[in-house]
Amino acid sequence: LSQNYPNPFNPSTTISYNLSKSGDVRIKIFDVSGKEIEELVNKRLQAGSYKIKFNPTKYTSGIYFYSMIVNGTIVDTKKMMYLK
Repeated sequence: LSQNYPNPFNPSTTISYNLSKSGDVRIKIFDVSGKEIEELVNKRLQAGSYKIKFNPTKYTSGIYFYSMIVNGTIVDTKKMMYLK
């Protein structure tokens, strides 16, 4: 899981991630309280490099976290900042 770019961002950002082997992948977005606000990815993927855009126009400015979960295990979590 790579750091989103750009960061801070407005209006959208790109999250890149790599898989060394195929698996069930989920990318989830959380607010600062730890509440899940969105799930960007939820599917089985083959090994490779991937990118996904996050456009949080319906959310307020602030700090958010995103986690990559592969086969039910959290692989990594990163922090990002949205500025309206």
